[in-house]
Amino acid sequence: MNFKKSLGVAGNSGGKIRSDCQVTIEPADSGGIVIDLKSKVKSMYGTDIIRQINEMLDFFGIANARVEMIDSGALSWVIAARIEAAIRQLGDTDKSWLPSPNPNGIKPTPIDQRRFSRLYLPGNSPSLMINAFLHKPDGLILDLEDSVAPEKKAEARILVRNALRVLDFGDSERMVRINQLPAGLSDLDFLIPQGVNLVLLPKCESAGQVLGITERIRDISLDKSLRNEVWIMPIIESAKGVVNAYEIASASPKVAALAIGLEDYTADLGVRRTEEATESFYARSVLVNACRAAGIQAIDSVFSDVDDMEGLGNTVKRSRAMGFDGMGCIHPRQIAVIHENFKPDTEEIEKAKKIVIAFMEAQKKGLGVVSLGSKMIDPPVVKRAQKTIAQAIELSLIEKNWYEMLPQ
Repeated sequence: MNFKKSLGVAGNSGGKIRSDCQVTIEPADSGGIVIDLKSKVKSMYGTDIIRQINEMLDFFGIANARVEMIDSGALSWVIAARIEAAIRQLGDTDKSWLPSPNPNGIKPTPIDQRRFSRLYLPGNSPSLMINAFLHKPDGLILDLEDSVAPEKKAEARILVRNALRVLDFGDSERMVRINQLPAGLSDLDFLIPQGVNLVLLPKCESAGQVLGITERIRDISLDKSLRNEVWIMPIIESAKGVVNAYEIASASPKVAALAIGLEDYTADLGVRRTEEATESFYARSVLVNACRAAGIQAIDSVFSDVDDMEGLGNTVKRSRAMGFDGMGCIHPRQIAVIHENFKPDTEEIEKAKKIVIAFMEAQKKGLGVVSLGSKMIDPPVVKRAQKTIAQAIELSLIEKNWYEMLPQ
């Protein structure tokens, strides 16, 4: 390996840092590998950590170097990411050190996967990733964009790559928010081979941007002989994006949903974001209509006050009333409130049951028209009722065999 820099430094250390480490690698002309390991768990795991350092340096062709590691309980896949990031700072390499994959494999998700909640996790903070699935959000977003400092983005994408490969996501959809284009295209090279389910495209303003990442995902998948389906969720964060919402929503069959990012959108308008959200009503209405016209999901923005559960609940109710299918969250405690207010209530479920039963009766009789009492039921109403029933079954609000229990 030809060194372009005399020092490679990656990772984090300090009093509040957990499950992470900081690695400093200084190449030398001779003397072999000298390792200075500082770790509270050195007596138990020091031998394994030193072995991993030596194996990785040998893998990347580094025979002489001084290595300092300050460890705060990092797992092996985190250590691997930090060492590789430090090595990549020293010079160009076409090698990647990939940790052993999770034995449970990759769980694919359908385009209409339930997405009531999606929890953002900073892409350079492993401690927040490790057990995030226990909070049971519908989606876990490993974020490479706003939550990662510019000088840390290169090492964050390696950490996120390893997290996708190793971690258990439970039933949560595996999501990553890439960087704004064109930088985000390079992120895809690290993510797509590791079984990401959905890619969030920030600050999307045109159908061309969607087509660009669609083509890049396709090319990577063909090159690596990958079969896993990867969905795209463009995030609308500007006035231009709102104007082009339908074109973006319908740009590719890989687009599963549109999301709106209100912090950047209101900044683009030059207005202040308020709890009443009157300043964004037009944009959110446009986005919902664009999504319905394209046959995809509409996802609302995050609620930024993590201590105001009442305000969050009211916001979710307004969001659902507008036609949104879910929203983002920035703290695990928001998940339960979002789920509770997005799920169908008893009245909706009972109404949906009546509509579905009327539809089935009409089918049995060979009727082309569905009626409930004196009211005619249009096909979109039937479809919405069927979706409500499906959600109620999925959420265990009604019996799984509800259809089978109906009179034949």
